[in-house]
Amino acid sequence: QVQLQESGPGLVKPSQTLSLTCSVSGDSIATPYYYWSWIRQSPGRGIEWVGAITHSGSTHYSSSLKSRTSISRDTSKNQFTLQLNSATPEDTAVYYCARGAGYSYEYWGQGTQVTVSP
Repeated sequence: QVQLQESGPGLVKPSQTLSLTCSVSGDSIATPYYYWSWIRQSPGRGIEWVGAITHSGSTHYSSSLKSRTSISRDTSKNQFTLQLNSATPEDTAVYYCARGAGYSYEYWGQGTQVTVSP
């Protein structure tokens, strides 16, 4: 059973960096040929794919967030991390990590609320 768990601050000030970690159990993030994604959901913007890191460490980002987004991984801890720079209140959302990409996700974390506010 693959399990994912998001962790990180629930409150971020505008212009600061939003940083979240996804801890994975039950599978290695280096297992071919999976993608590990970050997705967010907010009432105003709906569900939005943020980006992904592949089993080999390659990264892919949403075109609208690419300039502010970085996804990295620590295979020794079986974790991958999202960093979203220059956060604005529009980045307020529930953030999910998941295995998969595009239109197919097999496993999801429970989600974590992040609010960007002074």
